[in-house]
Amino acid sequence: MSENQFLLEMLDIEKQFPGVKALDHAKLQLRPGTVHALMGENGAGKSTLMKCLFGIYTRDGGTISMDGKPVTFTSPRDALDNGVAMVHQELNQVLRRNVMENVWLGRFPTTKLGTVDSKKMYNDTKAVFERLEIDVDPKQIIGELSVSKRQMVEIAKAVSYNARILVLDEPTSSLTEDEVDHLFRIMNQLTSEGVGIIYISHKMDEILRISNEVTIMRDGQWIATKDAKELTKAEIIRLMVGREMNNQFPPKNNQIGEVLLDVKNFSGMYEPTCHDVSFQLHKGEVLGVAGLVGSRRTELLNTLFGYYTKGGGEVLMHGKPINNVTTDEARKNGFALITEERRATGIFGENTILFNSIIANVDAYGSPLLNNKQMEKDTDWVIDSIKVKTPSKKTHIKSLSGGNQQKVIIGRWLLTQPDVLLLDEPTRGIDVGAKYEIYQLILNLAEQGKGVMMVSSEMPELLGICDRILVMSNGRLAGIVERGKDFGDIPGEQETIMALAAKYV
Repeated sequence: MSENQFLLEMLDIEKQFPGVKALDHAKLQLRPGTVHALMGENGAGKSTLMKCLFGIYTRDGGTISMDGKPVTFTSPRDALDNGVAMVHQELNQVLRRNVMENVWLGRFPTTKLGTVDSKKMYNDTKAVFERLEIDVDPKQIIGELSVSKRQMVEIAKAVSYNARILVLDEPTSSLTEDEVDHLFRIMNQLTSEGVGIIYISHKMDEILRISNEVTIMRDGQWIATKDAKELTKAEIIRLMVGREMNNQFPPKNNQIGEVLLDVKNFSGMYEPTCHDVSFQLHKGEVLGVAGLVGSRRTELLNTLFGYYTKGGGEVLMHGKPINNVTTDEARKNGFALITEERRATGIFGENTILFNSIIANVDAYGSPLLNNKQMEKDTDWVIDSIKVKTPSKKTHIKSLSGGNQQKVIIGRWLLTQPDVLLLDEPTRGIDVGAKYEIYQLILNLAEQGKGVMMVSSEMPELLGICDRILVMSNGRLAGIVERGKDFGDIPGEQETIMALAAKYV
């Protein structure tokens, strides 16, 4: 194979859904042994293009070739059998089964008697993990692992197919810096063996660090393919959004008011959980929550919301004790929670935008007969006010991009008119344009006097829109970094936060 030949060519790909043209003569050309980044705003068509490759969608037009030969995969299994593997952004694993069963699902090795060969499955899993330097017990129940370790297992599963083309969709969205470095070592190893990697990410520092070429899409169309060395962040953003974006974060005009939430010596009941955490959240404040993976940031939010059982401590709201024993009680007490994993705990994928918008506020629409007119009006408000890109409110939410799904979830909870919003990685896997819109939404809510707590793994995000940053370390409060005059502009702020994050590790 000559140097100029392509391992994969997707040319003039078209895909139509009811009311929307998702792909309009899109293209992508992947060379062997390279990392090819695929970028674009949410809804640009990146995932749709990959689903056409992977046999999840049937394309309406265009050609796909591998090594110059036309191919059409009728299912993901067909794609896998022909050397194309994909690690999806939203993990789809059997959480109650163990790791090795998830890795070999649908292709269990068998003995001569036709029974599952558990010993071979264990040894084969161990071999893949050792090759990739992944420290996970093949016999552990996968639902007991952190999201980051589950992500690494999914990558190992893709590698186990000996794929020549590997698609990674937002693979670092839940990984620590060390885990990102580990992933990049795996990618370098695979490309050295001739594997072509399609890398979908919104993290521009990573794109410029790991990629050989970058293809940018907008509104379902191919915009440009460039050598990564020729690109800057500003140029990528301009190509993605079709305009200059000089500011990453909106201006802050929120005014900090009186104490809204007073949390004292707060602990969860069951491990892993948070321990003896005390802090205050003010009206009009955006309180960031930082920490390393395993710091129990998510556990703190889930326990405050009544999803996990409280073990001790006291919570005062407007100066009066409250006890969120259940999530329904938390909702009635004026709390809202946007969870970390959209697909697993956020959306009702098989239902419409309307259903997903009104479900948390269903009590407001009457009983026993629901007020359909009001439900449609509220859904229209969600779509219009948060700029959800959708053909109609009757569209199934699973067909929307990740960013638009997240907007619907935020809109759902805004309909309940909460006083306290708990946001767990609200911009995870969302493009730079949609991120700005969500930042603006958060700041608008703070300006209205709401209290916002936001977990994020992205330090610039925390420094950019938060008023204070609460730092968690191994379930404990390690410290609170106050917003100073130059908060977010001083490198020392980030160093302070990272030092606190490691305090109890």
